[in-house]
Parts: sequence; C-alpha cells; structure tokens
Amino acid sequence: MIPPIASNFVAGETAGEAMDHVEALNDRGVGGILNLLGEHYEQREHADADADAYIELANDIAERDIDACVSVKPSQIGLGISDAVFEENLARIVDAADCFVWIDMEDHPTTDVTLDAYERHALETDGNVGICVQANLKRTREDLERLADLPGKVRLVKGAYDEPKEIAYKKKAKVDESYKAYLTYMFEAFDDGIAVGSHDPELIDLAKELHTEHGTPFEIQMLTGVRESAQFELAEEGYEVNQYIPYGTKWFSYFYRRVRERKENALFALRAVIGR
Repeated sequence: MIPPIASNFVAGETAGEAMDHVEALNDRGVGGILNLLGEHYEQREHADADADAYIELANDIAERDIDACVSVKPSQIGLGISDAVFEENLARIVDAADCFVWIDMEDHPTTDVTLDAYERHALETDGNVGICVQANLKRTREDLERLADLPGKVRLVKGAYDEPKEIAYKKKAKVDESYKAYLTYMFEAFDDGIAVGSHDPELIDLAKELHTEHGTPFEIQMLTGVRESAQFELAEEGYEVNQYIPYGTKWFSYFYRRVRERKENALFALRAVIGR
C-alpha cells in the first residue's frame, strides 16, 4: 500500500487506478501521460514483461476512450541489457499502441541511442512518438537542431540526473538560463510539437510569450502532485496541459527521487496530506 505522503506523487499501484486518475483529470480538461514505474533492468524477462504491460496499457486506454498516452524509460524495456533488446521492445510498443508514445530520457550514456531510436520511429510513424531532452546538458542545443525538422514531439525538462560538470550545467541559475535559451530556439525553429516540461511559473510564462510571438503550438507537462491547481488553471485558460502520471508497485524509488530533486516537492506532498 502506498502511504499518503507518497500517493500524492503516484496514482496507484495498478493500471486501473492510474486510468481512474486520468478520467478525473479529463473531467477538468487535463490529459494524462501514464508511466509504469520501473527502470534499470538487467534481466530480459523483466524488460519484456514491462513492454507487454505497456502494450496492454495502450489497449486499455483505447478501450476506455480516455485522453491519455504512455511514456517509457529505455532502461525499463531493455537498454541496460543491450541496444537491440531496447529497440525490439520499443518497436513492439510503438507498433501495437493506438495512442501516442513518449520516450523518456535518462542519464547521459543513454542519450545517443535514445535519440537514434526516436528519430527512426518519428519518421516511421509520421510523428506518433515523442522524446525528452534536458536543459542541464550542454549538448542539448545541437540535439534540438537535429530534432527540429522531425515529426513528433519534444519535451524540454531541466534534467534530474547528476551529470558530470564537463557535460552538464550544475548551478540552478545556469540551468534556468539554458532552459530559456533552448525554449526560445524551439519556438523559433519548430513548427509544432513543443512540450514544456516544467512547474516553473517563469518558464511557463515565457512559453506563453513565445507562443504569442511565433504562433507555434505547445503543451505544458507537469508531474502528478506538483502544482496541480496551476495545471487546472492553465487548462481553464485554454492551454493544453498533460500530467505525467507514474503508477505501479515500484513507487518508493520514484518518490525518493522526487523529494531529493527539490525540497519544494516534499512540501507539496506534505501540504496535500495535512490539507493546507
């Protein structure tokens, strides 16, 4: 059973609970991005099992006719075993899913193989996949230039992994600065497919300004349990908002990482529990 303080960040242990959560969000104009918790598998049977679970989840989304898609981690579906296992399981998911498929980005050794896989599937599916890139990485501008003309969607986040200083910005102010620069480039160079993965009001306001200036469509993505009132307010204002919704039995490591990332996340969770 998920304790109350952690359940603020996780939508339940089962796919059914997660989809019930999506239906409640849909009633308030917010879509869902479902992520089955699990990562860094070293045995193929576990990677294959989670790939099968994503295929079943995608079928259930279609059957329930909810506004939702799925998001998968490469190390969850085989990248820690081999590139080939990851690519085979990703292809199975993308081929079977009627819904949109996001590919999460993990730490820097996985960046190139993840981008390569995204590029192939973006072209093969005419854009029915998305990829995440991280503003703390110094390489991201070049990656965005590569992605600009591809069909599909690109989610820009600040980055949650503790990367070496040689390849990543370490200070918060520098990460924020790079996020603004990368986001500005995306609105200038992309025709559509921009996803602003941030809870930072300043960055969301920047996206609104850039949208007004360039007319480029965009969506806002936030986590379950973080600034949810703002998510509903943005949806009421007419913006496309999607909530990233983790679920599953492997909730502890995810919750711990969310709290470690920012002390504010722990406060969000605590306030939800005590009702303040």
